[in-house]
Amino acid sequence: MWQHLFWYFGHPEVYILILPAFGVISDVVATFARRPIFGYTSMVYAMASIGLISYVVYAHHMFTAGTDPLFRFFVMLTTMLVAVPTGVKIFNWLATLMGGSITTNTAMLFSLGAIATFTIGGITGIVVASIPMDIHLHDTYFVVAHFHYVLIGGTLFGFFSGIYYWFPKVTGRFMDEKLGLAHFLTSFFGFHAAFYPMHILGMMGMPRRYATYDASMAELNEFVSYSAFFFGAAQLLLVWNILRSWNGGEKAGADPWGGWSLEWTTSSPPPHNSFTEIPTLQVAEPSVDEEDEPTSVSTPTTAEESTS
Repeated sequence: MWQHLFWYFGHPEVYILILPAFGVISDVVATFARRPIFGYTSMVYAMASIGLISYVVYAHHMFTAGTDPLFRFFVMLTTMLVAVPTGVKIFNWLATLMGGSITTNTAMLFSLGAIATFTIGGITGIVVASIPMDIHLHDTYFVVAHFHYVLIGGTLFGFFSGIYYWFPKVTGRFMDEKLGLAHFLTSFFGFHAAFYPMHILGMMGMPRRYATYDASMAELNEFVSYSAFFFGAAQLLLVWNILRSWNGGEKAGADPWGGWSLEWTTSSPPPHNSFTEIPTLQVAEPSVDEEDEPTSVSTPTTAEESTS
């Protein structure tokens, strides 16, 4: 009963953690591909579906806990089902990138890295969703590698992408792109060097939470440890970039990226009252009446009106 209650809370929480990163990635990809998100409606339904399905997959953590075989079979099917809306989102992003005029700055690189890494994590999730495979891989480093690919490669890389994307709006200054590129490269390769070998260790039978292990696994474990320290140290580049750019970075205009969403209609940083006049919002979809020119939509309220 304790396991049921714990995982009924714990597993939906994991899915919910990734949803804000999905939103960040969608914003960044649309902006730097100069195209609206492909299949926006299907993207919204996919995000909602992930939230709903997350409540009927929790017991895949309990495949080896002696639960009812029919219940385990049902949970295995629903766990595999969650890959469908997740796959929809991946293809939405890829279709948005196709034919786009792509800008590969740091924010975009972290979003692309998040998409690639999260896809690998999703594939390994299907592996451990299979009851026969999970019986072998349960509580091994393979599972550790899987959820880090999802939560670090997906959530954290998406978070980093959002920092580089909205930093000019928050501070009125650009972050240093050379430091940003160094941060991306060291983080991306350091992450994969730390967590990819864990898949191999898990298939070799390396249990998680063990301080000692067979000598045949020592070299890979040492490599994982060194890579993890390297990945952690790489985050100092982000800290230094933030501190260095906060006051000394190049000044940014109101809409330095050519973003479509409402926050880019204000100055950088935004004024205290948000909108001193009714903003004009650029719409990503091209106008039917105008050749390839974005249409404009005026928002109905100002900050003063909403306050009053």
